[in-house]
Amino acid sequence: MTLALPLPRARTLSPVLPVAAVVAVLALPVSPGGEGGAGPADALSALVVLFCAVRLLRERRRPLSRTSAVVLGLPVAGIALAALGASSPGAGLTGLGRYLQVFVLVPAAVLLLIRGRSDLRLLAWAFVGLAGWQGAVGVHQFVTGTGASYQGETIRAVGTFGPQDVMGMATVVSFGLVCAVGLALGRTAVRQRAVAAVAALALLVPLALSFSRGAWIATVVACSVQLALAGLRRALTVAAVAAAAGVVLVGGFGVGSAMLQERISSITQVGDAPDQSVTDRYTMWAAAVGMWREQPLTGVGLKGFPEHRDAHASLALSSGSDTDGAGSGFVRQPLLSPHNMYLLILSEQGLIGLLALAGGWLALLACGLRGWWAVRRAGPGLDCALVACGLLLWQLTDFMYADIGGPSTVLTAVVLGVVAWWALAGGRAVTAVPAGPACGGEARSR
Repeated sequence: MTLALPLPRARTLSPVLPVAAVVAVLALPVSPGGEGGAGPADALSALVVLFCAVRLLRERRRPLSRTSAVVLGLPVAGIALAALGASSPGAGLTGLGRYLQVFVLVPAAVLLLIRGRSDLRLLAWAFVGLAGWQGAVGVHQFVTGTGASYQGETIRAVGTFGPQDVMGMATVVSFGLVCAVGLALGRTAVRQRAVAAVAALALLVPLALSFSRGAWIATVVACSVQLALAGLRRALTVAAVAAAAGVVLVGGFGVGSAMLQERISSITQVGDAPDQSVTDRYTMWAAAVGMWREQPLTGVGLKGFPEHRDAHASLALSSGSDTDGAGSGFVRQPLLSPHNMYLLILSEQGLIGLLALAGGWLALLACGLRGWWAVRRAGPGLDCALVACGLLLWQLTDFMYADIGGPSTVLTAVVLGVVAWWALAGGRAVTAVPAGPACGGEARSR
């Protein structure tokens, strides 16, 4: 007589659940005063990579197709070369590990763990759920005056990330909003689309209260393209609803209307009367360009921007930015990056590194749009195409105003993995171009 154990049920669990756990861990509060370094989500992402490697060894599967290996492995050469040119071995190894984590290892693991469209939708809803939680905390901070300091008032919504990572909540909410818009514009059940649409409208509030100009611009670009890809009729309908919601929230209820208008108008105030944050940003951009001109091919080495900043920056650059509120005391944070991912790569890795990384991102965008073209009319997976393309467009646009750093950086790695699956496996399976699995068997789409 044998004892029947519920083992078959365990086998039905999706291997992408550990990736969803990485997203969920970011709902935990960040310790006050924390200044970078690996956090719980980073540690869990390393375990996800290990879990993926063990799973591949047990199943004896070919890890990646040639195309996937080239696209995801392209940045390794530039990163390794820049690590050799770092000012110290410690800085080189630290930068090498971070870049490989965010742009190579975690994206590859996510790609291999996603089995089909249902797994991609699971991760999309995980992003929406995390955005809802962080957004709710952010709105509470604005209403109760317990957020980060902004113009002398502790009203800036930062969620659980604290004032040292003011972009954290804005990034999370933006990812959730883009995912919600893609799910709402798909062809899934009506109730699911309705829930996604309501979530997207609700997330507009915390995104506005984050006062993050870069996140606003990136979200407008990504969602506009999503609407265009979904069809003209849907685009006009959703745009009208979003405009009406904006009028009600800002005009009717006065949700920070004066501060929002001032913040929006500051986007164009570059030459007339820019605020100090804008001045610092453009000064650091100029410094990054100066570093690149000295070492155009290989850059100054990983983690080299802070060391070479003062030699290339003008006197207009301030000594740092002030952070306060949201459970932390006053801190003067040094400006250690140009807040532009492309210029950071250009200054530290040169043209070789920029072409390798940006070339891979453009390849993912082209392949993702090819998958959208296959499902744009009646094929399955339109929501997956819109989510993947929207997330990549958001990230590529936001990289013009931000770079990697902080606890939310691990989400960038997860996003790139989601995009890579659609571009290199899910979208290719829809087009039925490859004769076999596009990426080691994970091209099975449902």
